[in-house]
Amino acid sequence: MRWGRPASVGIVAALVGCQPATTRPPFPPVPEAAITEMRLPAGEATRLLAEAFQADSMPMQRVVVRDGWLETSWFDARSGRHTRRRPIGVNTVRVRAWADPTHPGSSKVTVETIYHPLADPSLPQRELDKQVPRDHPVAIKVRAALQDLVKRYGGPPAPVAPRAAGPEDQEAPPSEELPPEGAPDEVAPDQSTP
Repeated sequence: MRWGRPASVGIVAALVGCQPATTRPPFPPVPEAAITEMRLPAGEATRLLAEAFQADSMPMQRVVVRDGWLETSWFDARSGRHTRRRPIGVNTVRVRAWADPTHPGSSKVTVETIYHPLADPSLPQRELDKQVPRDHPVAIKVRAALQDLVKRYGGPPAPVAPRAAGPEDQEAPPSEELPPEGAPDEVAPDQSTP
């Protein structure tokens, strides 16, 4: 069977259209994830965050600077070592971070530290992901790394203050209304005593 040119072009276009434009996970961070803004481009924030996490015993599995995201392997929260065990319970965690451009030269960084409270083969893995509590040792390390980057490189730009009102912005004083022409002048009542 011989395919005509239009059919083969359509198949190639469909296959190319299926290629992802990004390597990022197809899901957003969990709602409880840590979020901050820093004065670093998204790629640089991703690279520096990966270095900070690696230095703090978080085993990097994937760092994609171009797409602004990273993730660790599942690891033991106490030892910081990669684990092959089934990830169940708050002592086995995974960290993922997303860096998204905001203002020129700045990015919003979102970091989730997740665990699986239980095993349930009937659910997709992502539905099992839960954010660890704020006082979890790895969550504390994540916040410390974010705070350190903000301290070193700066946080969000200061909000733009409203400009001071100039003379052109001031309201003109209300003008006195004059009575229409031909109308009698208003006379104040006589307050003299007889």
